Amino acid sequence: MRKRILVIPCLLLCNILSAQNKDSATVEAVTDSMKTTELAEVTVRGKKPFIQLFPDKTVINVESAVTNTGASLLEVLEKSPGVTVDRNGNISLKGKQGVLIMIDGKPTQLSGTDLNNLLSGMSAAQVDQIEIMDNPSAKFDAAGNAGIINIKTKKNNQKGFNGNVNLALGQGRFSRTVNSVNLNYRSGKVNVFANININIYRNFMKMYALRKYYAEDNTTLLSTLDQPTYLTAKAPSQSIKTGVDYYLGKKTTLGTVVNFTNFGRRTIGANNAVWLNAGGRKDSSITTTNDLKDKLKSYAVNINGRHVFDQHSELTADLDYLRYTPRNNLFFNNQMEGASGYDEDIIGIIPSTINIYTAKADYAKTFASGTKIETGWKSSHIETSNKADYFLRTGNTTVPDFGKSNHFLYEENIHAAYVTIEKKFDKFSLQGGLRYENTHYNAQQLGNELRKDSSFSRKYDGLFPNAVISWQVDSINSVTLSAGRRIDRPRFQSLNPFVFVINKYTYQSGNPFFIPQYTWNTELSHSFKDIIITSLSFSYTKDYFSQIFYQDTTTGIITYTEGNLDNMKNIGLSVSTQLSPFHWWSLSFEGVVNHKMISGFVWNNRKASLTQANFNLNNQFMFPNGWSGELSAFFVTNEQELQEVTYPTGQLSFGIAKQVFSNKGTVKLTVRDI
Repeated sequence: MRKRILVIPCLLLCNILSAQNKDSATVEAVTDSMKTTELAEVTVRGKKPFIQLFPDKTVINVESAVTNTGASLLEVLEKSPGVTVDRNGNISLKGKQGVLIMIDGKPTQLSGTDLNNLLSGMSAAQVDQIEIMDNPSAKFDAAGNAGIINIKTKKNNQKGFNGNVNLALGQGRFSRTVNSVNLNYRSGKVNVFANININIYRNFMKMYALRKYYAEDNTTLLSTLDQPTYLTAKAPSQSIKTGVDYYLGKKTTLGTVVNFTNFGRRTIGANNAVWLNAGGRKDSSITTTNDLKDKLKSYAVNINGRHVFDQHSELTADLDYLRYTPRNNLFFNNQMEGASGYDEDIIGIIPSTINIYTAKADYAKTFASGTKIETGWKSSHIETSNKADYFLRTGNTTVPDFGKSNHFLYEENIHAAYVTIEKKFDKFSLQGGLRYENTHYNAQQLGNELRKDSSFSRKYDGLFPNAVISWQVDSINSVTLSAGRRIDRPRFQSLNPFVFVINKYTYQSGNPFFIPQYTWNTELSHSFKDIIITSLSFSYTKDYFSQIFYQDTTTGIITYTEGNLDNMKNIGLSVSTQLSPFHWWSLSFEGVVNHKMISGFVWNNRKASLTQANFNLNNQFMFPNGWSGELSAFFVTNEQELQEVTYPTGQLSFGIAKQVFSNKGTVKLTVRDI
């Protein structure tokens, strides 16, 4: 566990130009987590709760939690209800993997290390809300069998000139600093905004792996590899988001947004791998040092428009261009002692380019009868180039390692259309939708001295229905039944058959035979006074995604990839509650218990089942004289896949805050991961 003590001075600077709204605007400019309601010269302020429960989603108001100060976005997700983040940065929702991560309604199109780097490089200060949707409507992409997590970044459209500055300094084993400036100016028909973030994270990680190698009978022990690893990392990041909204009139708005992110991480580590024979005696040892440099730059441009025809209908449209340029430079030095010892260096240079083009339009209309219809279209085109050049150096001789080197090209087109219908009755409400998606991709692996050129392609389409029925039993009880079909496509990184070296005895590889998985989700939920929500869910996934491990008993190398198993069944029970025992104390709790049953073929028929749980508790305290506090915790029990078990993890965090400078600034002290 890591202990971090964060001393946070946060200054919020305001200069309001619209004098007639000065009081109201000043209050809102102090912090995005404050609401303002003006009634005849009287201003009422109320803090948004950290967690808001709705029938179709859970909303996390990021700034309302003191302990989010100085945290990365990945750390905020880790403590969100129902969300788990494993050691590799993979995200699960209510015990199910396959979550679609969106930023401002747009899929990131990243996974694995690249997604981890993107979320680690974003700070909590950049984020307004996180929306968690278990069963999103047909309006959203069908991807994500577990649901969608939509990250809404901050955007201010207040009249006049507004701004705030957040400065954060943290100290644990290493120091960290998280700093941001948010500005906007709105006058007449124009609103201009800019958010700038400069962050530096440093961390320490200790990992321990114990691998046992067996004969073909799976009972006779051949050898054991004892492999402790120590890593330190420094990760600076910078980002800027700027945009302009132009109000053509009361009914039409045009806008453009430009984003740039620059993330870097340098990880230096060492491990001493010890081989033990069948009797448990030391056979040999290998000392490995590594220097890993990860870089991720992203550029994004959005052009958007909105037109309101009348009070009951509107049209929105978006054009997006997104470019990622991740680059990984790897260096490993391996030294083996003894008569057959050696001293070698493994060098890897792995640049990539990802271009994503997207266009979409949505139309919504509400009829006099109360029926609401939404329909829309979306098309996306992805181009990627992934290159990996590996070299082996012994002494003063460096030679290319063509067995690991690779150049992978990938193109993907997805076209989608949807329609949803919603109707409310006296005590019932019905919502149904249908989405059609067509996918076509082409992939090519360029050859080298050891590999021939190869290519593969695939076309497929599918229908994805979604339905929600709600019944208001009485004034305090309501019941909701939902069902829907979703898809998870293999990410292009997962289809690339090249080898990524993690350490001397651990490789990662893609799988060109990877196919989509399809999931049916069903959930029955009951709400009592909108305070306690209890849900029972069942999901069935065909061609289930799972990590698959291949073991080379000759070299001791384990290569893990992703592949399809037969199926996965998941039965879940969740309880969410929001209470205010006293006017100064509010708490939220969510507990999720899942029973997973997995079956598939990995060398032979295998089955695995496990009951696992995830608990999340958050307490918010409001004290006199501008003081506030938070006490939060989460705990995740064992998690299991077909060949892998992850041990329990948890965290306890505490924070206090004090408003200063006539409520225009805040000083916070937080302790996370106690």
